[in-house]
Amino acid sequence: MGIFGSKNTDTSTTTAAVNPELAALTGEYTLDPAHTTIGFVARHAMVTNVKGKFLDFTGSLHLDGTDPSKSTATIDVTMDSISTGNADRDGHLKSSDFFKTEEFPTMTFRSTKAEALGGEDYRITGDLSILGVTKQITIDLEFNGSAKDPFGNDRVGFEGKAEILRSEWGLTWNAALETGGVLISDKIKLNFDISAIKNA
Repeated sequence: MGIFGSKNTDTSTTTAAVNPELAALTGEYTLDPAHTTIGFVARHAMVTNVKGKFLDFTGSLHLDGTDPSKSTATIDVTMDSISTGNADRDGHLKSSDFFKTEEFPTMTFRSTKAEALGGEDYRITGDLSILGVTKQITIDLEFNGSAKDPFGNDRVGFEGKAEILRSEWGLTWNAALETGGVLISDKIKLNFDISAIKNA
């Protein structure tokens, strides 16, 4: 049973049984940047993974505890906040070879569809915009639970993952390796570790 509702196996009624605890989670939520990570992984030189994340972003969730299809998510990421633990690499990623952050300062995600897959698993489909290009992506989510923190905030948590081909957004810079292959993979793995606070 997950955040978006409970499955009703009684075919004698058209009204789904609603778990009061889950229904109580319905509402508007704001991402907590201090406890949320929006990260990515790229294959480097065919042999290792380079991990990075974005340090500056905002986001909101609308969770519907009775009908998951009515749940939505939006995220806005400041591209200049990209961090891979190496200043030279971060500078290159911000440059015209990659994200062109002066011209395109923001990456956005706007959900268009939400689904309950069973158990704690959910799927969000939406539009990801980078470099002025918008493409659809699918994010698989696992609901990690809800809690009231020591400050009285109602929180929910999710872990998510997706895979994209960066070339579909015009991110095509690369370099050939002497041993064959290329320096940076086209496939990028996106990772989300989300903590969101229910709005008062």
